[in-house]
Amino acid sequence: MRALVRRVLSASVSVDGQTIGEINRGLLVFLAVHKDDDDSDLGWISQKIIGMRVFDDEEQKMNISLVDKKYDLLVISQFTLFGSLRKGFRPSFNHAANQEFAIAKYHKFLQIISEKCMGRVASGEFGSDMKIHSIDDGPVSLWLDSKEKNY
Repeated sequence: MRALVRRVLSASVSVDGQTIGEINRGLLVFLAVHKDDDDSDLGWISQKIIGMRVFDDEEQKMNISLVDKKYDLLVISQFTLFGSLRKGFRPSFNHAANQEFAIAKYHKFLQIISEKCMGRVASGEFGSDMKIHSIDDGPVSLWLDSKEKNY
């Protein structure tokens, strides 16, 4: 799994002009499922997102987690995080999971994260053309990859 995690003051997602998810302060997570992902990938990435200390403490150091402050979380499915431009200018998505597999893992991720997150958990609509609005905080953006944990 891959996730682009952004610290936000607020974020929302809409489909066909209707807002379907919105949060106040918290994390906006763009999530992609790899074709070889399993439950260990799900566990690792959800634990990292819940535990990441990216909110400032009293000394202005990133030392506070989402759970510590009961901040919100907005999750958006985005298979294009597995896009590769290695062979030219048109992205290839052959490492992304097929839709049936990806939607099952996406919903399982939402279930896991909802059980651990103390704030509101909102999500986009898998496979839809979504419009995302956010006000970044910092900005703070972090990249997670359950297959390449070394960065």
